[in-house]
Amino acid sequence: MGTMRETTDILISGGGVAGLTAAAAFGSAGFSVICTDPAPPVTEPEAPGADLRSTAFLAPSVAVLRAAGLWQRLEPYAAALKVMRIVDAGGAAGQARHIHDFDAADLGQEAFGWNLPNWLLRREMAVRLGELPDVSFRPGIATSAVLTRDSEALATLSDGSRVRAKLLIAADGRASLVRDAAGIAVETTRYGQKALAFAVTHPEPHQMISTEVHRSGGPFTLVPLQDRGGLPCSAVVWMERGPAALRLLSLPQPAFEAALLERSCGLLGPLTLASQRTIWPIISQIASRFSGQRIALIAEAAHVVPPIGAQGLNMSLADIALLLDLAATLPLGSADMLGRYHQGRWPTVRARLAGIDALNRAALAGSPPLRDLRAAMLQLLHGLPAVRKQVMQTGMGLANRPA
Repeated sequence: MGTMRETTDILISGGGVAGLTAAAAFGSAGFSVICTDPAPPVTEPEAPGADLRSTAFLAPSVAVLRAAGLWQRLEPYAAALKVMRIVDAGGAAGQARHIHDFDAADLGQEAFGWNLPNWLLRREMAVRLGELPDVSFRPGIATSAVLTRDSEALATLSDGSRVRAKLLIAADGRASLVRDAAGIAVETTRYGQKALAFAVTHPEPHQMISTEVHRSGGPFTLVPLQDRGGLPCSAVVWMERGPAALRLLSLPQPAFEAALLERSCGLLGPLTLASQRTIWPIISQIASRFSGQRIALIAEAAHVVPPIGAQGLNMSLADIALLLDLAATLPLGSADMLGRYHQGRWPTVRARLAGIDALNRAALAGSPPLRDLRAAMLQLLHGLPAVRKQVMQTGMGLANRPA
């Protein structure tokens, strides 16, 4: 194929959940799109390399998914999150000291969000892309080189083909090749934590409550999934300091399940492992700019946050929503469009990163006085209705949204 050169409106480098969403969103809005990803999507939970994390789409994100023709496919598999429960377990091991519920109904909302497994998202999104005539999804093909000029971005793909695009969207993750090619620096914070991600079944129904248990090492989060094999099922993200996480990963299943029961304070009864265990490093990262010449950075190419409060992918969908808005009125990929994208997203993301960083450091606290301080702050937060409402709105992305 060597010298053949294709032309498209948008080239998206990266076919994770954010890249696939962007491809569906822009394709549904009438743009021609090519989306490449070096790895074929893993679309079954038991397959090697399956992403067993889940994503809770908050209310503003659902609007983006609906416009992209994705929500209609995803909704049948989604588990609603009606209550966010924060549990302080800073006292005796295996016991809940304080429980605080934040109810979406207090905001007049049906739910805070809807949770789906990531492997299923990729499966359904790939099907949607197949329905869009101007979208070409190319799994197994990487973007290997990028050159930009005033008028276009030029990319060489790993199969030797070359693509000219008015806009190149970098959705290629925290070690983004496109970001590096654009010479955009990143600032990274390492916490010495890792997250275990897996699914569990349990005898007690989750009642559409997402539960975050704080002790030390990081939060332990149970997020509702649809029932599995007739049993209530939840996705778990268990954050711990690196050595502790690796030790947990290597435990035989009965010992791991005993540790799960203690860490979850038995809130849903004994937890039974329902998938393989996967492990992920925890970092915060932000690019110094979210745009370059003919390039927009979205998702983890732009920002990475610890998995607290379902913020990561929802920030990514807000990136896509702003790019779509700007593309409706400004020349695609123009300096004006991309400058406004950077100005519209970077300060917001920077502030959100600082907030999540503070929450994570508080969750890491191991000493009893710090745990007690964290518990007192939660009591205060929950006890003031106006503050509680503001926190919920901010967490859902409903507060301070541009009109």
